[in-house]
Amino acid sequence: MAKPRMTQADSWKKRPIVLKYWDYKHDIKEWAFKNDFKLGNEIYCVFHIPMPKSWSVKKKKEMIGKHHQQRPDIDNLLKGLMDALLDEDSHVHTVYARKIWSDKGCIDFYNLTSLTLS
Repeated sequence: MAKPRMTQADSWKKRPIVLKYWDYKHDIKEWAFKNDFKLGNEIYCVFHIPMPKSWSVKKKKEMIGKHHQQRPDIDNLLKGLMDALLDEDSHVHTVYARKIWSDKGCIDFYNLTSLTLS
């Protein structure tokens, strides 16, 4: 879930998108606590975006695992993730993220510390 643009009115006027974001943030924090997971200085992840239920079975088979090139933007997905798991994200110096179509929404994390980029 991407982080929505929030206004001061969101503190008393509970828009559905903002409530959904807070639920997402809570779920991520709860999962991280249960699994003793912490984001470090480097983030390598893949966002699996669920395909719409309205798509045909044929289209779903064609699109599974393909690049997701629509909204939400990847930077907003990362912002929501980092806001959920980090109090301060200024220490993050490397980010590699992808978003792909999937049957089910989830986030995969990878440990690529041995990766050499040239």
